[in-house]
Amino acid sequence: MNLRPWAGPKRSASGFRGGARASIPLCIAVGAFGVSFGVLARANGFGVLAPIVMSLTTFTGASQFATVSVLSDGGGLGAAVLAAIPPASRYLPIGLSVAPVFAGSRLSRFFQAQMVIDESWAVANRGDGSFDLATLLGAGIALYVSWVAGTAIGVFGGDFLGDPNALGLDAAFPALFFVLLLSQLKTRQGVAAALAGGAIALALVPFTKAGVPIIAASLACFAGWWRR
Repeated sequence: MNLRPWAGPKRSASGFRGGARASIPLCIAVGAFGVSFGVLARANGFGVLAPIVMSLTTFTGASQFATVSVLSDGGGLGAAVLAAIPPASRYLPIGLSVAPVFAGSRLSRFFQAQMVIDESWAVANRGDGSFDLATLLGAGIALYVSWVAGTAIGVFGGDFLGDPNALGLDAAFPALFFVLLLSQLKTRQGVAAALAGGAIALALVPFTKAGVPIIAASLACFAGWWRR
């Protein structure tokens, strides 16, 4: 696998097309998890249309999985919405970090912001705390198409695919984000933030719900920001 698109300061991934190309390995993983979501939603009685519409309008995998899981277990709509909030809360610090690069009218910025997810954020990161908008949009749109297409495949072809996790696809995201992390460990602040974030997450995993450790771990990034 060519890892150069995430080489940080070299900026081999730049511009709309560069962002789309750099996100291809991530698109494969995102599409695979979209298939998992489609299979899960269809198996739990959500029909054909609802899972696809949810992916089109929500585009946040963890929250979608949480919502479907709660509803399939008999939980109410309120409980499902509350379950979706912690995983989605990570977009607050992510959104604040990329907000300065958005331009245009409020409506334009609104639509641009829909493409901000973990993966597009990582691909667009220049390595110095700044972000390239065109790269982010290129990666975000490619990932969006992959997620929706994966959901549709899971909904319509789930009976033939079986359990995607049996193929080890559940390890795809951690592996890819580990690669993205390596490109950021070039300064003492980066290493300190990574170690602190990992320690926070590991400490909270046994005591908190899914998503909370990730949100809390992101606070470690402020150490490098404050130092700068």
